[in-house]
Amino acid sequence: MIEYINKIKEISERLLKEGIVDIIIGFRKGTMPMMNEPCFAKSPEDIKNLVWDSNCGINLANYLTNYSADRKEKIGIIAKGCDSRNIVNHIIENKIKRDQLFIIGVPCKGMVDRRKIVSIFEREIKEVTEEKNKIIVKSDGFEKILKKAEVLQENCAICIHRNPVVYDELVADLVEEQKDVDRYEDVRRIEAMPVEKKYKLFDDLLSACIRCYACRNACPLCYCPTCFVDESRPQWVGKSINPVDIRTFHFLRAFHCAGRCTDCGACESACPMDIKVRTFTKKLEKDCFELYGWEAGMSLDERPPLDTYKFDYPD
Repeated sequence: MIEYINKIKEISERLLKEGIVDIIIGFRKGTMPMMNEPCFAKSPEDIKNLVWDSNCGINLANYLTNYSADRKEKIGIIAKGCDSRNIVNHIIENKIKRDQLFIIGVPCKGMVDRRKIVSIFEREIKEVTEEKNKIIVKSDGFEKILKKAEVLQENCAICIHRNPVVYDELVADLVEEQKDVDRYEDVRRIEAMPVEKKYKLFDDLLSACIRCYACRNACPLCYCPTCFVDESRPQWVGKSINPVDIRTFHFLRAFHCAGRCTDCGACESACPMDIKVRTFTKKLEKDCFELYGWEAGMSLDERPPLDTYKFDYPD
């Protein structure tokens, strides 16, 4: 996907020069390998900082939630498939208006999992580059070439909506979507467990949680002015790392995302304890699909199932 960057820069520079947008939300190179970070280009001179490769997994839609529909800025945003679906969510939920946005669509071929790559090597990684379907890892005295398909983020490996669903201009031709992907094999395996085994699985899953809320802060769906865990009148959840409080936070947050999650993987990528947070949201994603035939963020014209009522909906 590194071949996209020249087109991204060309479009972004044109939009700023012509005054079509006031800001471009994209990525710049981070201070560490595989850690690209969001950036906000406000002038054509800022465009030189933009980058695009397989380390742009952060969901940029998260940076739209502070833009009130009353503000007048026109925003350009670089959006892969999951980003664009979250943008649809924000428009449907009246967080931003469609005419405030110029969406630069990026057909995605998947993002790499930094932790997978780091776990392969004992020495510090100094540089990571890519060529087509290869990831080239370098450090002092060694160089190793990895197949990109083997180090993809788990959500990217099973993604069936790699192309943006809404956009104003594309940086490249649409990519072929993955087919015959079993997205919920792991969910069905948990569903089939006896209750006691499920309970232990979730206890083990959350045992490392330190209540840092990185998953919440990275999620483009978590934009409430006051989160339920921060509410004090009344206080719904304790502030400790008591297992009950931890479970309450994760389960309630997952239900708040029901029918809205696009499985972008931002929560897992942000977690410093490497907790598989998607275990919760994928179950609810599966339920919404099986009960209502619903996939989040696929249409600007359809309301989510928890926002509508039809007589033929299941009890």
